Amino acid sequence: MKGRQVRWGICALVFLGLTSHAWAQDFDFLRGSEPVGLASYTNWSGFYLGGQWGYSDVSGDFSKSTQGPLAYVLRDTALEETSDPSNLPVLGTADSSGPSYGGFIGYNSQWQNLILGVEANFQHTTVSLNPPNTPIVRSGESDGQGNTYTVALSASGSMTDLNYVALRGRAGLILGNFLPYGYIGAVLGVANVNVTATMQGVCQTGSTASCSPFSFMATGGENSALLYGGTVGAGLDYALTQNVFLRGEYEYTLFAPFANVTLAVSSIRVGAGLKF
Repeated sequence: MKGRQVRWGICALVFLGLTSHAWAQDFDFLRGSEPVGLASYTNWSGFYLGGQWGYSDVSGDFSKSTQGPLAYVLRDTALEETSDPSNLPVLGTADSSGPSYGGFIGYNSQWQNLILGVEANFQHTTVSLNPPNTPIVRSGESDGQGNTYTVALSASGSMTDLNYVALRGRAGLILGNFLPYGYIGAVLGVANVNVTATMQGVCQTGSTASCSPFSFMATGGENSALLYGGTVGAGLDYALTQNVFLRGEYEYTLFAPFANVTLAVSSIRVGAGLKF
């Protein structure tokens, strides 16, 4: 009888040892989380360069472009002081679209899945602008001496050969092989911006002084004019291989007025780059 009890006790101890080991495996999560490896991300860090092709829409507001040249010619005249004909809006807004191309070079700093970088982006547009001309005739203009003028005003304007470089700050988020990003930056460019205004006047003599008809031409702007402004946009890079990537992006650029002409450019682009 005593030997039977010893055998039952040994069996009970073995059973408890096996079951306690199984239960411990089932509840391993109670002992804390297991260590895991660091997450891996596509490597975008370092220098890169590439080329791009796109389509640009360029608009130019010429409505105030004749004010400066006309006001200069009419300075210190009674006609300008009393009637202010230089402020008559003769030219309008022009808009045109066409192909564009350029290149880029930059550097990325990678912080796990966050990318911060700087990029220089060059763009050449093939678009030229010629704003509509709306001739204006105004009668009853006084020169302050009793004479009355009828003034006719017309003008022409143009913008050609627009090239610009944008220095952009970029921020992006790595999603697998994709890198969506946004950017903002400053722009420096050159373009041929020219305006020509023609004014003619005939008069009716008043009682105090005689008057003579007049005609003159005033010009403004220049070739290879220096332009500056700002740019903002967003894009998507895709890592095709470890060192080659594809790109698509949208950019909006606004230039500060030059000769009272304001230019804006909207571009969509595709490109390819090489990462070092």
